[in-house]
Formats: sequence, C-alpha cells, structure tokens
Amino acid sequence: MDTVFGTLQEWLDYQQRVHPNAIELGLDRVREVWRRLGAPAPAPLVITVGGTNGKGSTVAFLEAMLAADGRRVGAYTSPHLLRYNERVRVAGRDVDDAVLIDAFERIEAARVREAAAPVALTYFEYGTLAALWIFSQSALDVAVLEVGLGGRLDAVNLIDADAAIVTTIDLDHQDWLGDDRDSIGREKAGIFRAGRPAIVGEHAPPAALVEEAERIGAELRLAGRDFTFSRQEGGWTWRCGDTELALPPPQLAAPAQLANAAAAIAALYAVRERAGWNPQAIAQGTAQARIGARLQRFAGAPELIVDVGHNPQAARVLAEWLRAEATPGRTLAVFGALGDKDVRGIVAALSDLVDVWFLAGLEGDSPRGLTVDDLRAEIGAALDTPAEWVANATVEVALFAACEQAQPGDRVLAFGSFFVAATALQFAARRLAKRSAGVA
Repeated sequence: MDTVFGTLQEWLDYQQRVHPNAIELGLDRVREVWRRLGAPAPAPLVITVGGTNGKGSTVAFLEAMLAADGRRVGAYTSPHLLRYNERVRVAGRDVDDAVLIDAFERIEAARVREAAAPVALTYFEYGTLAALWIFSQSALDVAVLEVGLGGRLDAVNLIDADAAIVTTIDLDHQDWLGDDRDSIGREKAGIFRAGRPAIVGEHAPPAALVEEAERIGAELRLAGRDFTFSRQEGGWTWRCGDTELALPPPQLAAPAQLANAAAAIAALYAVRERAGWNPQAIAQGTAQARIGARLQRFAGAPELIVDVGHNPQAARVLAEWLRAEATPGRTLAVFGALGDKDVRGIVAALSDLVDVWFLAGLEGDSPRGLTVDDLRAEIGAALDTPAEWVANATVEVALFAACEQAQPGDRVLAFGSFFVAATALQFAARRLAKRSAGVA
C-alpha cells in the first residue's frame, strides 16, 4: 500500500518512526534507493563541506559567492533551526512544503518498489535523498552539500563531489567517529576523491587526515601552505600563489569565519575553470553571507547573543569572541546540551567568562537531552570553584529568567545546542515584536 501523507510534518513524523535507529552510518542503503530513482546528477558541479565546526558557515559563503556571480545554487545543510525547509535551498530560497513532499513520495515509492525487502532509511537519509532529488530537478549550476556526521559513511558521500572541503577537526560524535583527532580526521577525509581538489581549512590538521587524503590520491590544498589569509585594516587578504584578493570583513562575526571564508574561496579557486573566477563576486559574497545563530546579536536590554556552538572547539571560539567584545556588566549564559556532548570541555572553555549559568533541561526536546541535574553535575566536575547557577525546566524559562535578572550592561548568551539556539531565536523575535508594538 502506498504511503501518502498530506503535510510535511506528517512525513517527518513518519521518518522518525520508520527506522529503529536515529543514526545508522553506511552508504549501501542510500545508494540503492538513489539507484532506483535513476541516480540523476544533482548539478553539473558539486562541492561537499565536512568538518567538526564551520560547515554551515562555509556553505553560506560558497552559496553567497556563487550567487553573486549569477550562478543558480542549491545548498543542503543540517540540522535546521526553525523550519525543516531551511535544509534545502534553491536559488537563495528555502524550498516549500510541496516540493519536499513530492520528493519524499518519490523516495518512499523507490524504497519499497522492488520485490526485495524495503530499504530502511533514517530521518537524515530521507532528507539527504530529498535534497539531491530536488537539486537534480532544479536546473542548478552548482550544488553545495553539507556532510551530516563524519564523512566516509555519511549519506551525502554517495555523491562523488568535484571538490570537497574539511573545515576543522575536533572531538565530537566520538561514539561514531573515534576518540581522537586522528581517527575523526581519517573519517572526514572520506569525502575526498582521487584526482579532485581536497581543501583543508584548518592550519594544523591531524596527520591522519593528510595521510588519508594522500592515500586516496586527492589534490590536497592546505590552509597555511597552499593558500593563506591575513587580517588587514578594514578587511582581510586571501592569497594563493600569485593570486591575491583584498576582501571586506564578513558579516559573520566570529574570528574563525575568516578561515571558513578562506576555505570556500580556495575551493572556488580550485574549480575556477568550471565555475569561473570572479573576485568582485567573491568580495560581495564574503560581505553578504549570513547564517542564523552563529554569534548572532540582538540589541536590547539586555543584549542577547545566540550561538549553536556545542563542542569544546566551538566554545573556545566563542570565548575568544567574548573576550574581544568585552561588556561592562556580566555575562549570563543560558545553556543546555545533549548527552553525547563534552559538557565539561565546553564549560571549562568559558569558565572565566560566564558569571551565572542559567541551566535548561533539554529532555523534553530530544531523547538525548540532558536534565538540569545532569548539567549541574557536569559543571561541578568541570570547574575548580563553585559556579553560580539557576535551574530552569526549559530553555524559554531560562531565557526569561536571565533577562529578568540582567542589570544594565549585562548580556545574555544562549548556546550549547541547536535546540537552545532555535528557542532563543524565537524568543528574540517575540521580544522585538513587543518592542515594535510598544509593549514593555
């Protein structure tokens, strides 16, 4: 019997029920369903982006730079913040529900069509196949695909990309990828292909990533060796050999964003014979690229800062930015996390910058969500001196409490999970709407 649902939410609920595991790495199943769909090319040129942090921002830079050059671009990212549709963008716009539903119907029909047992797909695999199908039907010039988890066995890796970027390598998802940077780097290098550009955005990548890229036979291009970037008064400079670009500062605020933009430019330079090379478009895209909840600031009393950072490396970047953007008052942190995250490492990176922790339980948002008691225990283990903390049942309650307790000059930082960031964005929108309506 055909599976038919009338709404996107019904499809998403079904996908979360139909497979026993939230994550099941491996390419055989998605490759088989893609074959049944005819395995159309998603675009004439495909760039994949993997790494521990900075993937979404790097996709945003590529999308903006290519669009500024007049290219029709499809961008696939995950997870989403507010709407599932954010994951699939065509020509700068999120696709609508009807387009996603049509793709899911085709995928489901292919999944169960043949005489053999139906092919099991996870929630992420449905989404990846949907994005690839939609892109294949959208007359794109370029598709930019963000890898979900790892690289070698991630569903996105069923596509042989024309160029691939690995942004950074740090500890995250250790249950799946390994307990050290070398193991994780080796997995992420799996998105590289023989004879094709492989861009590494980190200046000191793990040796195993470089070794695996060389073993594959990829055209390795390393930050600091094959391309460089440096800050200048009023902007920054990107260099590769005799090519030099003077660029405006990106809208994206974190110091690490220059490295992400530099890696994106290196990928475009590597495929310039096919994608073109337009320094003006690169400059425009650098300045215009945006992505939500990456050190996103909302003016008000208090100022609200929202960031999706959820591992120690991201927390260190966040700490660097907070030090550079000093405030006369206190920093009040609204923090929640999932159980597979290194909470102690995250907290330790910010221990001297956060004055009060407003802890938010995420058990209502995800089966992996930590409770407030879990967070208290982790913070206690991470810090040498007792921290001031306030327990809150939900992220929204924590945001209200932090803003209520804030004094002039204080700032509120919401981070630790995409769930925290999503709620904080909704909170910021409601606060702005009230202010615009003249409501205190």
